[in-house]
Amino acid sequence: MMSEMTVDDAPAWEEPFVALYQERYDPMVRMAYLLTSDRAAAEELVQDAFVAVHRSWAQVTNPSAYLRRSVVNACSSWWRRKVLERDRAPRPEEPSALVADEMWDVLQTLPERQRAVVVLRFYEDLPDREIASLLGCREATVRTNVHRALAALRKEIEL
Repeated sequence: MMSEMTVDDAPAWEEPFVALYQERYDPMVRMAYLLTSDRAAAEELVQDAFVAVHRSWAQVTNPSAYLRRSVVNACSSWWRRKVLERDRAPRPEEPSALVADEMWDVLQTLPERQRAVVVLRFYEDLPDREIASLLGCREATVRTNVHRALAALRKEIEL
């Protein structure tokens, strides 16, 4: 018969991992939700990212950055899987008037890459260098996408 594990028997990584989970779970779910527009998917993607961090804990030098990268990558993969479904879905009716949640509505009109740079820049408050690293592109591409996204958002809100 196996004996129960005591706190003293817990692996050395357990306490820092639990602390990371408690500190970063909600912000990562919010970020994933902003990137995917799907609360259930966001929660699932973040859980999967934590599993990836847990698996690689011994090799990871910056768990928080690794987690954020995992979430962004997972959201990008999720988005790619949904492109075909979204392209075939009927177009929603144009809103007759912008309401209190107009930013949410117009954010949904942006292409995935532009939405990602807007969320990472203005929600996560990340510099261009880090956004470029997360998205696997150049800093100039990040700046171009931010510029185009803001122009599209302004145009959409002015309608």
